Amino acid sequence: MDDLYDPPDDPLDIIHMDHEILVVNKPSGLLSVPGKGEHLADCLIARLQTAFPEVLLVHRLDRDTSGVMVFALTPHAQRHLGLQFEKRQVKKTYVARVWGDVQEDTGTVDLPLIVDWPNRPRQHVDFEKGKPAVTDWKVLKREGATTRMRLFPQTGRSHQLRVHMLELGHPICGDPFYAEGPARDFPRLMLHAESLRFRHPDGGKGMNFRAKAPF
Repeated sequence: MDDLYDPPDDPLDIIHMDHEILVVNKPSGLLSVPGKGEHLADCLIARLQTAFPEVLLVHRLDRDTSGVMVFALTPHAQRHLGLQFEKRQVKKTYVARVWGDVQEDTGTVDLPLIVDWPNRPRQHVDFEKGKPAVTDWKVLKREGATTRMRLFPQTGRSHQLRVHMLELGHPICGDPFYAEGPARDFPRLMLHAESLRFRHPDGGKGMNFRAKAPF
């Protein structure tokens, strides 16, 4: 898939900026950080650095996922926000379109995940060696062959939402790793980080930032 890396050239979509933090809406198809090799150098943090040389990474979103990301503008903010992510104090919500008709209205997936080494970066469920991973979900709308859902990850494992939806029997539409057949036949991965809630590094005030799903 690396050979096909053709990131969008959307202008930076800045949701909020102050003396400590920068909140942006990442487009689908753009890496958060550089990949291995020159052809994977273009990424969100590199683009941000041209305008904000002091910008520092706090967390990341998968290349194909769009939505809200927070970056630090000072080492203090990076430490402060990093700890909030580590202690699971940051509240994240995602919107996804999944394949099929999800019967229940709400639920929780609690399945431990680990990298599937021969097929990395794919992840899979492993009850012996996997790390705890929990996702709450609720149905927003049933749309024919697909269901629109809001996902609330309680942990932040790699590909967590993608594998958990697959395990529910409803892969996320357009997922190049986990969807097959017509479920894969979408213009992009139908997963968007809709909101991020955390405490501001300067003073600890609760803040919530949102970006509407583009699908």
